[in-house]
Amino acid sequence: MIKREEVLNYGLSFADVYVDTPFRDTNWVLLRYRKNKKAFAWTYERNGHIWVNVKVDPEWRDFWRKTYASVLPGYHQNKEHWNSIILDGTIPDRDIQRMISESYDLIATAGKRNIKQRNA
Repeated sequence: MIKREEVLNYGLSFADVYVDTPFRDTNWVLLRYRKNKKAFAWTYERNGHIWVNVKVDPEWRDFWRKTYASVLPGYHQNKEHWNSIILDGTIPDRDIQRMISESYDLIATAGKRNIKQRNA
């Protein structure tokens, strides 16, 4: 994956997902989960490449950052919970897809976990 369209098409393959451009800067294109409106992939062009910010479980955050030089702390986001993926061709598609999928799972289950904790 090196193109924004590839990321958007992959993200749209998940249930209840839509594309959003919430900012005046049209460079930022987000994938959101319809049921809670949370974004799980933020795409933008920076330094000649498409970047994707994904939510990450803090237990996996450093694994991805150490495995790939093109995975950095989340640009313009909480560095503990977000990673930025630079789509420069150095990361296999399957790993990019895995990071996007894990981000979707974290967003899609966020409200469910909070409800379970309150009811416990």
